[in-house]
Amino acid sequence: MPEAAGDEGLAGALRRMEALHPRVIDLTLGRIERLLAALDHPERRLPPVVHVAGTNGKGSTIAYMRAGLEAAGYRVHVYTSPHLVRFNERIRLAGAIIADDHLRELIERAETVNDGAEITFFEITTAVAYLAFAETPADILLLETGLGGRLDATNVIPAPALSVITPISLDHQQFLGDSLLEIAGEKAGILKAGTPAVFGPQSATVLDVLQARARGLGLQPMTHGAGWRARLEAGKLIYQSAAGERVFPRPGLAGAYQAENAGLAVAALSRLTAFEVDDAAIGRGFEQVEWPARLQRLTQGPLIDAGPAGMELWLDGGHNAGAGAALAATLLDWTIDDLVPRPLYVVFGMVVSKDPAGFLGPLAALSPKLAYVTIPGDHQNLAADVACEAARGLGLDVREMGDLAGAMAWIEAETARTGVPPRVLIAGSLYLAGVVLAENA
Repeated sequence: MPEAAGDEGLAGALRRMEALHPRVIDLTLGRIERLLAALDHPERRLPPVVHVAGTNGKGSTIAYMRAGLEAAGYRVHVYTSPHLVRFNERIRLAGAIIADDHLRELIERAETVNDGAEITFFEITTAVAYLAFAETPADILLLETGLGGRLDATNVIPAPALSVITPISLDHQQFLGDSLLEIAGEKAGILKAGTPAVFGPQSATVLDVLQARARGLGLQPMTHGAGWRARLEAGKLIYQSAAGERVFPRPGLAGAYQAENAGLAVAALSRLTAFEVDDAAIGRGFEQVEWPARLQRLTQGPLIDAGPAGMELWLDGGHNAGAGAALAATLLDWTIDDLVPRPLYVVFGMVVSKDPAGFLGPLAALSPKLAYVTIPGDHQNLAADVACEAARGLGLDVREMGDLAGAMAWIEAETARTGVPPRVLIAGSLYLAGVVLAENA
């Protein structure tokens, strides 16, 4: 992700942490457990923890939970990854993003006790986050896994207050396994005996794995479908559970799939029995929620200036099959609602570890025109010929444009020919989304 110009001391500290990264990532808890012990176990001095794993919707679900808790008057710590523009975004202390000087001081403390030993960037930054959370008063911590669950660096909390698992689909196969069974097994690793659990919508295959793990731990999770449901109706969110029906304002984040993310947040808050978050607070949270680069509409900046008049420009960090399906469903709804059909363009960039056919497959039914761009910065970009071949294999009209400026110039020329303002989606990578936000928001 791009790092904003500013405190060179912080930038230097971040570079030093990256230099400790092992050549080959082997998922293990050994390195972070060693470092946390040297730091006097900050992970044991945290407020109640909500541990969130899954493939898609983790950040949005956490954003809804945070908004509701804060609207109810609670001080909320949040740990998410990756960041979009500034590293500091990953660590939110009692409602505020961590300050540069504070972050640098904590990094230097972790560096000192680590003493040059190999440790992944995510592991040492997680240790730094635990220091920040342990030393700043708050009522609750919303903790997002980075990769998987069982061997994720966040999975060292001895007794979370709640475990939440969002929808699981194929992603990070090189680390988590090639099948949904294997990936679900890794995500289920965050479940703990004695810790209540809430599951978001899952395929039957995934749900079987999660339920088996839960039974083995003596848990009775609250699952989507059997335990709770949510839908959008007449501009409202309708939430249903065994306790009855509840009605909330429409969630503030765009996309039909946000009904399920918001519903999962309501289900999770209902299991936090030590916290009083009434429906009015949840409703205020839904109206005030913010989570950048999740189907975010851009209305200003160089890309808007470079595009055709009347263009709708949307940004999303989605990059896997599950995200592609969610985006396709929302774009289809919008297309049906258009009084005048808009041409759809998808500008996408991806890193080499992602599956372009998996992401683009659900979008193919909408017949968008595609432009593949290189993500600026030091990223392992997926080769343009590989991305374009995958798109053509799905019957899609795709071309390599090099960069965002070239893609927007092409869309402007196309619009001059058709005369119809387009809808443009930039997606495929959170790294690409971060670049777009840094330059346009």
